[in-house]
Amino acid sequence: MGHTCRGTINLATANITVEDSCNFIISNGGAQTYHLKANSEVERQRWITALELAKAKAVKMQAESDDSADEEPASQTDKTEVQNTLRTLTSKVEDLSTCNDLIAKHGTALQRSLSELENLKLPPESTEKIKQVNERATLFRITSNAMINACRDFLMLAQTHSKKWQKALQHEREQRMRLEETLEQLAKQHNNLERAFRGATVLPACSILSAGTVKGSSSSRDLSDEDDENEFFDAMEDVAEFITVQADSRYHRRTGSNISGASSEGAFEEQSTEDQLSSTSTSTSTLESVSRESIPKRHRRDRIPDKPNYSLNLWSIMKNCIGKELSKIPMPVNFNEPLSMLQRLTEDLEYHELLDRASKCENALEQLCYVAAFTVSSYSTTVFRTGKPFNPLLGETFELDRLAEDGFRSICEQVSHHPPAAAHHAESRCGWTLRQEIAIASKFRGKYLSIMPLGSIHCTFLQSGNHYTWKKVTTTVHNIIVGKLWIDQSGEIDIINKKTGDKCHLKFAPYSYFSRDVARKVTGVVTDSAGKAHFVLSGTWDEKMDYSRVLHSSRGENGTEGRQKTVYETLRGKELWRKHKAPEHAETMYYFSELALTLNEPEEGVAPTDSRLRPDQRLMENGRWDEANMEKQRLEEKQRAVRRKRESEINKAAEDGHPALDSSYRPLWFEKEEDPFTKEMVHMYKGSYWEAKERQDWQLCPEIF
Repeated sequence: MGHTCRGTINLATANITVEDSCNFIISNGGAQTYHLKANSEVERQRWITALELAKAKAVKMQAESDDSADEEPASQTDKTEVQNTLRTLTSKVEDLSTCNDLIAKHGTALQRSLSELENLKLPPESTEKIKQVNERATLFRITSNAMINACRDFLMLAQTHSKKWQKALQHEREQRMRLEETLEQLAKQHNNLERAFRGATVLPACSILSAGTVKGSSSSRDLSDEDDENEFFDAMEDVAEFITVQADSRYHRRTGSNISGASSEGAFEEQSTEDQLSSTSTSTSTLESVSRESIPKRHRRDRIPDKPNYSLNLWSIMKNCIGKELSKIPMPVNFNEPLSMLQRLTEDLEYHELLDRASKCENALEQLCYVAAFTVSSYSTTVFRTGKPFNPLLGETFELDRLAEDGFRSICEQVSHHPPAAAHHAESRCGWTLRQEIAIASKFRGKYLSIMPLGSIHCTFLQSGNHYTWKKVTTTVHNIIVGKLWIDQSGEIDIINKKTGDKCHLKFAPYSYFSRDVARKVTGVVTDSAGKAHFVLSGTWDEKMDYSRVLHSSRGENGTEGRQKTVYETLRGKELWRKHKAPEHAETMYYFSELALTLNEPEEGVAPTDSRLRPDQRLMENGRWDEANMEKQRLEEKQRAVRRKRESEINKAAEDGHPALDSSYRPLWFEKEEDPFTKEMVHMYKGSYWEAKERQDWQLCPEIF
């Protein structure tokens, strides 16, 4: 525990289970799990026995600690606080006792007077009334005595249990302090380990595995309550699911060679098709560049004001947010970047030319390669983008009209506030449409922040009718407590052609200090509906992607977990996509890409709900952060007032006998429909935005700013 501690599991509450002859698992119910492997079954049993004995000892120690908890001294502050409370209670009980004595005294006098009245010669009716009053006075005195006795019992109970309450409160405070200290210590050790590793040579796998008695130990933590598959491993992992071997071109040109049942002519056909794909892409790119050069491009800005150097401790705010949904927690603009989430969604179209090329492909499998490259390219702008985008206000929109320059246009609208969700629709003259509805779920886990985009993305090519769907992977922001923030993408994506059944399986490998693989690695295989592989994709999500045509596949040797790997024999790889060069001085401009720098540039004719017109975002971009924070609070309060007013109108309508009034918010440019492919209720673009822009008719737009 003294150094490089990656977390603890309390043995008193641990669950120890045997997986097979050499493997066993220690977990604490889901928050943390250790997968351990021993050299042999005998050694595994020795570990199990030792751990079970230690667990029994821990349970006994905890029981003894609980028994002696009442005897432990409390802090002076807690003692004083409890004593003051008891003194106040005692004073109040004494006041009640005084009142009781007065009531008893006056009650006795009243009863004596009533008795004297009874002895007088009065009419029978008066005597009866006096008796009733006497009985009520007696009941009143009995009730007041009971009240005083109850107060005394309460005081005695408070004195008896005060020590126990005091200890429980002190225990909770100590637990909280220990948690904060442990998290900070873990983050510092994590940061030191990262620095030490970067300055050292990576050990070979055998050295790492032979360093201890228990080998291959790995600590995994859930990135989210919903997603248990995204795990980070410290031990050397054999993550590759397949092996690619470049084919010898001379071997495939020999007469009589047979590749997967194909003749030598088939091999020549594969080679020529490969060259044809490359030449088609090149010629298409040339034609596009020529046609676009003939259109005079509008001059757009290539820089924004530099980011101010304001220091703010992120941990001081985030430590109270552990395990919470961050979209419901107001954050200052100091942690933001001057773009909204709608603009970040639009950034997915930065490499729209990949979809332009895909629309010209006659082969659906080749088209799928370009769609896969487009999917990966959408993460290339995130590598250094640690700033949080602004949460859009309900009804906020963002348009990007590049029809004249790049042949496409897109519109986004915030369709829900809790949970936050945005709908996006893009269309191109090249014959493709893209739509998505993304809701963001985010959880802070103490040392890292995980962001889980929920929802499907759909891309349709009009000429072929091919319809592709996929989902986004999990984004993780590391070093929240200490050190430099860095971002990782991890998970798996299945891009499916709903028309043909073709599929591309992409895997984003999580970053590991001990991995010999290149960082931010992405691998993928394109298969047809029968499961036969046709292309292998490889690269990184922050730089480039290559593709290789598969000539032959076979089963290879077993991996570390006993799974048999597939060996793909491929032609020489060709570049499919490469990231654009970053703008000059990007590090002082929030690491924005060339497209991102233009997204918040003021434009005439946009809707009054457009993100470019959002005042707090504009103030932040201009470096006036204090004013931006005040404006952000004003906008959020205005949105809450609108929501309260809408709820009030709905309640009033229900009271007036009109309960059929729909309580849900209705977006202006999108409407909820059943997705024909996923069968989920999603927001689909219903049209009319661009027509309204042409007429400059924005009467239906709400006033949100």
